[in-house]
Amino acid sequence: MRPPCGQPPRPSLPTWQHGGVTAATHSSLFPQVPESADAVLDGLDPEQREVAMALHGPVCVLAGAGTGKTRAITHRIAYGVRAGILQPTSVLAVTFTNRAAGEMRGRLRQLGAGGVQARTFHSAALRQLQYFWPKAVGGDLPRLLERKVQLVAEAAARCRIRLDRNELRDVTSEIEWSKVTQTVPADYPAVVAKTQRDAPRDPAEISQIYGMYEQLKRDRSVIDFEDVLLLTVAILQDRHDIAEHVRRQYQHFVVDEYQDVSPLQQRLLDLWLGDRDTLCVVGDASQTIYSFTGATPDHLLNFRTRHPNATVVKLVRDYRSTPQVVHLANGLLGQARGRAAEHRLELVSQREPGPDPVHTEYADEPAEAEGTARRIRDLIAAGVPAGEIAVLYRVNSQSEVYEQALADAGVPYQLRGAERFFERAEVREAGIALRGAARAGGNDSLLDDAEGLPAEVRAVLSTKGWTTEPPAGSGAVRDRWESLAALVRLAEDFEQAKPGATLSDLVAELDERAAAQHAPTVQGVTLASLHSAKGLEWDAVFLVGLNEGMMPITYAKTDEQIEEERRLLYVGVTRARFHLSLSWSLSRSPGGRAGRRPSRFLNGLRPGSVALGTRGAAGGGGIERGPGPVAKRGRRGPARCRVCGKTLTDAGEMKLMRCDDCPSDMDEVLYERLRDWRAVRAKEIGQPAYCVFTDKTLMAIAEAVPGSAGELAGISGVGTRKLDRFGTAVLAICAGETPEDGLVDAVDEV
Repeated sequence: MRPPCGQPPRPSLPTWQHGGVTAATHSSLFPQVPESADAVLDGLDPEQREVAMALHGPVCVLAGAGTGKTRAITHRIAYGVRAGILQPTSVLAVTFTNRAAGEMRGRLRQLGAGGVQARTFHSAALRQLQYFWPKAVGGDLPRLLERKVQLVAEAAARCRIRLDRNELRDVTSEIEWSKVTQTVPADYPAVVAKTQRDAPRDPAEISQIYGMYEQLKRDRSVIDFEDVLLLTVAILQDRHDIAEHVRRQYQHFVVDEYQDVSPLQQRLLDLWLGDRDTLCVVGDASQTIYSFTGATPDHLLNFRTRHPNATVVKLVRDYRSTPQVVHLANGLLGQARGRAAEHRLELVSQREPGPDPVHTEYADEPAEAEGTARRIRDLIAAGVPAGEIAVLYRVNSQSEVYEQALADAGVPYQLRGAERFFERAEVREAGIALRGAARAGGNDSLLDDAEGLPAEVRAVLSTKGWTTEPPAGSGAVRDRWESLAALVRLAEDFEQAKPGATLSDLVAELDERAAAQHAPTVQGVTLASLHSAKGLEWDAVFLVGLNEGMMPITYAKTDEQIEEERRLLYVGVTRARFHLSLSWSLSRSPGGRAGRRPSRFLNGLRPGSVALGTRGAAGGGGIERGPGPVAKRGRRGPARCRVCGKTLTDAGEMKLMRCDDCPSDMDEVLYERLRDWRAVRAKEIGQPAYCVFTDKTLMAIAEAVPGSAGELAGISGVGTRKLDRFGTAVLAICAGETPEDGLVDAVDEV
């Protein structure tokens, strides 16, 4: 039976043949702990089972996107622990992000293997460094420098080298790259020349800043995150007794995302292992997208050379994406070149067919953002949760125009990259309140009228800002409400999974989740860069801004850099389970010259295009022409600042028609009147304030003070629909009058 419109198909049976193996895709939130070691293997497909049972000798798992690699390796660890072959405290599983390590700990806990250490390389090294420093060096470990940017800025100033904000960030990244590739300051220029690395400034200057930065750290007795690895390596190399102590502690190692290992991390891993081969690595060379940080797939690709007797298992059954999405992903890699491409995995979808990927061409970037927002609103109306939708772009600066468009469309969103869920102030406060209510039990008057766990949680969190309806507008207040709402939903799921659970049970669950960084889902469309989307997945993914110069990025010059950009797009494509949309625009701004071209990576994939030198075309779906701008715009040149005349490219600056740092002539009194009117209007129609007009649009109106409908329509963010609906009131306010349409159109939809 076909699923309802807009809904991805769900597996109907728990067997691996029917797609029921992936714990990452629509898994049960609170699964039961398997009763036995053999039960840990239930539901694994043949290749995953082979991974889980390969507990001796070196093992290399080549795992394509969506093939259940995390499931395979966590079940491998859990099976070994539950069968008595592995001692939990003797296993160290390492990965690259706190989120991934937290997810691994959470899964191991659910499988009955909670004593296993799952950490990032840095976290594991820091723990060892803190423990052994007094013995190896003496005294206290130097203070860890949380952010090195400020010290790099001071180092540059001492070298009499001036860096702007972007250059400072780039030079800081170069220092990080140098350290993970074990390049000292004096060698940096030669290494850059040898590797043909595109340095952000003169290599001699960077070398000078790098050397001064290291000197300042020594003078102030501080270390940075890269020093954590370097110092741990140094101690393990110099002190054989300490190295043996670590090796006695950890007998078995698992490394996830092995294609992202840097030379320094590989050196640390070798020291942990010693002369043993009790190592399992998991990776996919086609997902190598962090070479700028020093990551290299060479260690993965050379694994069989270093370990001739290794067991190699390939996972190619894709449980995440539909055949249509997988077909496009395979076609994208089918055009790749280079060593990583020679080891590419041909994925085979295990899901039912879904809609074809949609390719859309737009006139300009604002039109692309508006069209994307409309499509997202349609998906949500069709039943796809907002939290299961993502908009992915190449660079973070692209986000603003999509934030604006989603806000105008009344669609909630969240920017990826914010602080971790359990570290948010409101979540910590909520945890304290819930813990206090759990201790008080029936003596807490807050719970007098609450029946059932969810009602008790709602009652407690209502004192912290949770309400049945979300607050109007966006910003900190809305973010706080979303965090509390996520806890309420978690309580509802917990009560459903464990009928009769108490508030104390939920508090214990939250404590375990916080320790594992296993956060509940915050509802809202995700806006994220392609790099930050690695390891995540959604029902619907919109890949936007797929133009030459952005994908591949303009500074990708060498064949190696171009191929990494292709892999980055591949990662984006494989984040989608069901709906996939790819789009590009012909110009940056409305009325600009339509000189842009779609990404070369789409050649042979989008209908009507031909791939050059491809090993087989792929794709599916039809190309669409995106609708033009909402308001009719005449052809005009590039947008320019009305104060200094500079060409504007930033979406927020284009809305105001001035640079952010140019003086504003905004009528403050008018702006406040518009805000007051907006608050009343939003309440009348039952929508957040930004659904009427965003703050930037109100600022633009207060600066322009339009006197006619035509002048108002010319302001970015005021389209035909909003002009018809709110124009009379806004023009009245601008004229110093009281609007007369306070309740008119209250039944309309925004």
